[in-house]
Amino acid sequence: MHVIKNDTMPVKKALLIRLLSILAALVFVGILSMLLIKQNPFLIYEAMFDGIMLDTWTLLQSVSLLLIFGLAVIPAFQMKFWNLGANGQVLVGCLAAIACMKFIPVSHPEISNGLLITIMVCASIAASCIWSVIPAIFKAFFNTNETLFTLMMNYIALALVEYFVFKWDKGGFGSIGIVNLLNGQKGWFPAIADNQYLISIITALVLTVFMYIYIRYTKHGFEVQLVGESYNTAKYVGINIKVTIIRTLLLGGVICGILGALYAGSVSHTINTAVGGLGFTAILVAWLAGFNPFVMMFTSFFVVALDTGSKYVSTRFQLNSNDFASIVVGIIFFFVIGCEFFIRYQIRFNKKDRTSAERSAG
Repeated sequence: MHVIKNDTMPVKKALLIRLLSILAALVFVGILSMLLIKQNPFLIYEAMFDGIMLDTWTLLQSVSLLLIFGLAVIPAFQMKFWNLGANGQVLVGCLAAIACMKFIPVSHPEISNGLLITIMVCASIAASCIWSVIPAIFKAFFNTNETLFTLMMNYIALALVEYFVFKWDKGGFGSIGIVNLLNGQKGWFPAIADNQYLISIITALVLTVFMYIYIRYTKHGFEVQLVGESYNTAKYVGINIKVTIIRTLLLGGVICGILGALYAGSVSHTINTAVGGLGFTAILVAWLAGFNPFVMMFTSFFVVALDTGSKYVSTRFQLNSNDFASIVVGIIFFFVIGCEFFIRYQIRFNKKDRTSAERSAG
């Protein structure tokens, strides 16, 4: 037998397989809940649903942040540049924004909030672009392994954040706390219609539309996909592969910079190593969506809702940790990823060998 790519499966059949895989995963989770925590499976499902609906705005903000993370890695992955450095790129962007937020109002107390936010966003984008373009340059000119390079850049970013948190922490608490909470909230993004969550949601929607248009309808998007298909074909039609690699990673850096500024000015108002830790989850979200920005809206919601609901199960049943929630999330991911294999590929049996086997059996 051999495995071949399946390009002919109808959309409705693929959707049905995905729904059945989720249903099978929930049944398996129900069995585990009876064995591990001695609870009625239907009570587990009810708790998961209650957890999802507990705080709708926080849920939507989390979905938006994960979606932006996924949008940042789409261009590179379309080009088959395996960028695992989104976490680090967002971290250094957030670090740059927090530095502006923390020190500019001290040196220039007369600065307006609008100008300070503009500087924060520009600084965040610049830092993230630098962090993303370094592995791009090495890949373009020296053909280095981008997977390892971007992964190592994450660890450098974590070390930088730890260093500056230690340097800026004057109270010895291991944290710089909420920046400018008692200083007129300088650098905090304004709430839209008195809702602090809307700016993240609107930003995610705008970037989703932009990325869809960029990938599907622009010359640059076509070049990215062509380079991903074949370097030789791209060279043949006159595409400068080095420029395409660097430009594509810069675009991802811009999106990571916007996200870093959102964390600094709207979401957390602080910096630590836990900020923006969704980069690897975003890869799963993007892959499940087939790198389609609009489909990613649904896969992002699915992943965040699943995680939120599972954690609420631990709270509802007074479990000592979120380990059961992690097991639930892992099981459902396993079933969903497993079904993707049977959607994208099919197993074919060699007819000659099968006929011989049937004769031998007869």
